[in-house]
Amino acid sequence: MASIDMTLPWYRQVNREQWKAFWATFLGWVLDGFDFTILTFIVIDIQRSFTIDSALAGMLGTVTMLMRLVGGVAAGTAADRWGRKGPLMVSILWFSIFACLSGFSTSYAMLFTFRALFGIGMGGEWAAGMPLALEHWPAHLRGIASGILQSGYSWGFVLSSFAFRYIYPIFSDNPNMGWRVMFWIGILPALLLLWIRTGVAESPVWLERQRQLSKQKKKDDVSLFRILKRDMLPITIHTSLLMSAFIFSYHSTSFWYPTYLRENVVVQPFWYLIALNFGGISGSMLWGRVSETKVGRRGAATMGASLGVAMIPLFLMTTNPLYMILGAFLIGVGGPGMWGVIPSYLTERFPTAARGVGPGFAYHAGAAIGSFTTTLIGRLKDLGIELNVAMAWFIGASNLAAIFFMWIGPETKGREFKAIDEHDQLERVTR
Repeated sequence: MASIDMTLPWYRQVNREQWKAFWATFLGWVLDGFDFTILTFIVIDIQRSFTIDSALAGMLGTVTMLMRLVGGVAAGTAADRWGRKGPLMVSILWFSIFACLSGFSTSYAMLFTFRALFGIGMGGEWAAGMPLALEHWPAHLRGIASGILQSGYSWGFVLSSFAFRYIYPIFSDNPNMGWRVMFWIGILPALLLLWIRTGVAESPVWLERQRQLSKQKKKDDVSLFRILKRDMLPITIHTSLLMSAFIFSYHSTSFWYPTYLRENVVVQPFWYLIALNFGGISGSMLWGRVSETKVGRRGAATMGASLGVAMIPLFLMTTNPLYMILGAFLIGVGGPGMWGVIPSYLTERFPTAARGVGPGFAYHAGAAIGSFTTTLIGRLKDLGIELNVAMAWFIGASNLAAIFFMWIGPETKGREFKAIDEHDQLERVTR
């Protein structure tokens, strides 16, 4: 690999091939985020169309997150065996198709099924895309890349906010049509596939591993089995619990927020959601950058989570528009923003042989456990607890849990990606 001129600005230390891998993953995650978060705006309309309560409406989010585990494991295992790029493309095509088909649902059961299938592609995109991007980038810039990559989800939320603000009203006279159009837009990510196929290179770390295995005339075991063996099982369990706390935090903050604004405060949610997600974008990039300093991954996540807890009153306990906008932005910097450390942290915890399925499993096992957030908050709402109070309880507890789990694990800043590493069955290497 060519030497890097460290005197250059960080973005000029990244070459064209590395940027292409970054953009393939980033844009896929943006559009994935759009297709999932559009649901948060139209939950009320779906309830009216199919005459369901809030708990069943929340299950639409829950089943998507549960099925993300299936996609994360499948695409992650495939990415470790056959390369990162192919599973990324399949995942993008998959979630685009089922996002679009959701708009053709004629019953709650049909919509439930399509959202479950959508979740498989959503999980696969992250599991295949993050190692593709981060294995291309220089180690000393991985935290920065991680923060920007994870901010893509918030950019997707911004896009869904604009779609709801400017496209949905065109169909406001027929709410049963409006929510369907929001889903039909979800076919657009499929347009990425041709560019990824022709313009993005495979991970150089994965390719180097295949060369070394070929020389030794050996093949990797199925990577899913690898992360469940004795030496790696503690890593798999810890990172899965960590991600559960992060998922609880994020969906406590975001899923029911548009409903809270529309029903409880009775305001148009657009600008509040823009503030929340620009906060998330700013926070992801901030904490990703901070994680490359002496503070490290754990310290950066802790600072974000702490800010998220501190901003609960400003976010949910006032009806003053100025305070609400400020609270939405600052809690976005904190809670959703702390996710900026996650792509780098998870990929650094697992070896090259399992860097697809390991982070993919942990991320989406956490999503499966945390998937009940939306249903539980919906159930509390049905029982008569104020929505903002239920959200506040979940945000506070989950952010504190995220801090706890970050600190019982190791610091990973600065770890190199190697084709053969210390967890490898083929060869032991001292770091």
